[in-house]
Amino acid sequence: MTVEVKVEETQMAEVVVALKEPKKIVEGKVVEEDVKAMELVDDSKPKTVQKSSSYKEESNFFSDLKELEKKALSDLKSKLEEAILGNTLFEKDESKKKEKPLAENVEKEKEEKEAAETDKTDQKEETQHKEDEKEIAGEEEEKKPDVGVEAKSNEIDKEISLWGIPLLPSRGTEGTDVILLKFLRAREFKVNDAFEMLRKTLKWRKEVNIDSVLDEDLGADLTSAANMNGIDREGHPVCYNIFGVFDSEALYQKAFGTEVKRIQFLRWRCQLMEKGIQKLDLKPGGVSSLLQINDLKNSPGPSKKELRIATKQAVDMLQDNYPELVAKNIFINVPFWYYALNALLSPFLTQRTKSKFVVARPAKVTETLLKYIPVEEIPVNYGGFKRENDIEFSGQDVDATDLILKAGSTETIEISALEVGNTLVWNLTVLGWEVYYKEEFVPSDEGSYTIIVQKGKKIGSQEGPVRNSFRNNEPGKIILTIENTSSKKKRVLYRYKTNKGSF
Repeated sequence: MTVEVKVEETQMAEVVVALKEPKKIVEGKVVEEDVKAMELVDDSKPKTVQKSSSYKEESNFFSDLKELEKKALSDLKSKLEEAILGNTLFEKDESKKKEKPLAENVEKEKEEKEAAETDKTDQKEETQHKEDEKEIAGEEEEKKPDVGVEAKSNEIDKEISLWGIPLLPSRGTEGTDVILLKFLRAREFKVNDAFEMLRKTLKWRKEVNIDSVLDEDLGADLTSAANMNGIDREGHPVCYNIFGVFDSEALYQKAFGTEVKRIQFLRWRCQLMEKGIQKLDLKPGGVSSLLQINDLKNSPGPSKKELRIATKQAVDMLQDNYPELVAKNIFINVPFWYYALNALLSPFLTQRTKSKFVVARPAKVTETLLKYIPVEEIPVNYGGFKRENDIEFSGQDVDATDLILKAGSTETIEISALEVGNTLVWNLTVLGWEVYYKEEFVPSDEGSYTIIVQKGKKIGSQEGPVRNSFRNNEPGKIILTIENTSSKKKRVLYRYKTNKGSF
């Protein structure tokens, strides 16, 4: 018997969902891809990098909800409480109808038995003026079954949970509302639909044993296809999905060659999603969703049958079982075929899901990512400053500076180096590049010679960020020169620091 494993609404699905034109959707509205932020700058003075665009998750505080949303949440909690305590959450609808009369009869028999026992006790009290110690002990024994029922309820409390959050509303766990609101939002606050979605998700997780997936070895060779790396401006963990690795026929066959391999691959992607969820703070006010970056450069096209099958399985799983766990879905290096598939797959996605999509052409990758992720957190292969095991810069210990380079103008960046024997290190990137760039060390002593650190050259659009360093043996300054020979403004981002002594 084959168990069909599905994945998250924003991982494999992003391969195939597209817009008809090379535009992007931001905050639910379609806008042109070109960024207009630079045109709003009145001067070319350097300034600390500001957010080009911001987005925040919808509030999970009960007080911030609309009245209809509050009522829907309360109704869902009541419905869930009844299902958990009644141990009916995983029952099929047919069995519920059959077992309900039986349950009612049992309850009725229990009530009649308790009533008979009460009458018997009353008769005893009428014939006896006081009870002896034996009768008192007997009454205490009769109370023990109630304690057993309470213990059973506590056991159920611990058993029914999702992503480590207990779901029994009466327990008052802080994150329960956050989880339930995700399902409500995914179903437009329709209580019955949200409850059924939650029930099916819990049933699916139980059937395919998703809670154990974190401890499974599902193929280290696939780690090049996706990884968690850094956080965005709002604190969301960022997941990078690299679909170009499947251009390798060997890896493609390993992931999609057979039905068993496709299921294994989807389970591995599910594992990555679960790892990402572990980084979230599923509490009101906490960061409770991820940012997905989907790199389609060199990705196999729609002619690949196995990929289409895996994608369809992923679309189903992601939308059904991981609602509202992705804040934004950013597609970069989007090829032509991506747009052609929109008419086929877009109807299968909810408007809420599509409203989270942002699409960037190859020339706009860095510019688009900067709207959501600080340049210090963007990997160097996407035009940012982040490098693995970076010993020169650690995290965001130095904020980047933003400089607008007007058309036909030249700007210089000076890094003071008055103390001898220190090592200066710097990062620099230009959006769109196509500039003339050089680096020099100019001694303070006018009698000394200027040292060429980087010979002047024209840097094209395919160049990555600059990283260089210089150890000064005399007082002076580093001068970085950027000349914009084009007819368009350029945006320069840079940072530098001085490390005492050499590395």
